[in-house]
Amino acid sequence: MSSSVKPLILLVDDNQDILYNIKLLLESKDYRVITAISGKQAIQILSNLDILPELIISDIMMPGIDGYDFFEHVSHNLKWNHIPFLFLTAKSTPEDIRLGKMLGVDDYITKPFDEDDLLATISGKILRNKDIKNINKKIKELLDSLSIDFKPSISEEQKKLVCLLLVEWDDKIGPVLKDFYPREKDFSIPIKTLGNQLFHAATSIYGHENITKEQGILLNIENIKNKGFVFFDSFKKEGERYGERQYMLSLIAPEINYFESLRIKEIFKEISENLKSNINWNIELYWDKILEILTTPQISNP
Repeated sequence: MSSSVKPLILLVDDNQDILYNIKLLLESKDYRVITAISGKQAIQILSNLDILPELIISDIMMPGIDGYDFFEHVSHNLKWNHIPFLFLTAKSTPEDIRLGKMLGVDDYITKPFDEDDLLATISGKILRNKDIKNINKKIKELLDSLSIDFKPSISEEQKKLVCLLLVEWDDKIGPVLKDFYPREKDFSIPIKTLGNQLFHAATSIYGHENITKEQGILLNIENIKNKGFVFFDSFKKEGERYGERQYMLSLIAPEINYFESLRIKEIFKEISENLKSNINWNIELYWDKILEILTTPQISNP
């Protein structure tokens, strides 16, 4: 097997003896290995790689940016969040394992570990990720090979019925409507009440404690005969009950089809990155971008 096709693994641990021994083990099994001794160094390495690793293995207890913080950086980065992530750590209490799994890591192996178990887990994660990539590639090729005309969901006359809103969770008073556009809406339910209802609906499905990484849901809002696409996420904030400020972006429109929701989700991810970085964003500009999706036919030609 040539080195160009060997799977690349990023290995992160502040114990250099463990780092060296695992690196030797993996290289003996035909893996390429890049090492980092801290979460900060691992982030720098990822930022400068032309070819991303097929798996990240990280310790948890590290100075500075620990494994949890490092995983959060990875999961919130659009270029990195598809990379399988494995915690390899001495933190082995049920609470530690439950936290790692709740955060969304792909697996959790405790030290000391059996080499065969570690190798089997690594092989399985890389193979599964390749299968997912191949399936997505085949679906894209299939859709690209067809001549499909997806009619737009709304007409020009229905643009005024489309609303974009941002709701944040406040520990004292609950959901708070922070922004919305257009400024005047003629729903049968006040926009503030509707925003609160959507937030409660989302958290009733996933639970507050699980809003640690982005989630998107396409809803049928029966009481106003509209569709809604709800996207919620969080960023760290000291003093909050869950150690983070939770928020929800929502789009309400007469109709939203599945393919449109995928494109809208990408726009919501962009807005979300602005919110996490405390960057001002123009809600009217993003409303216009979403309107273009909802009113433009999507055509795929062979």
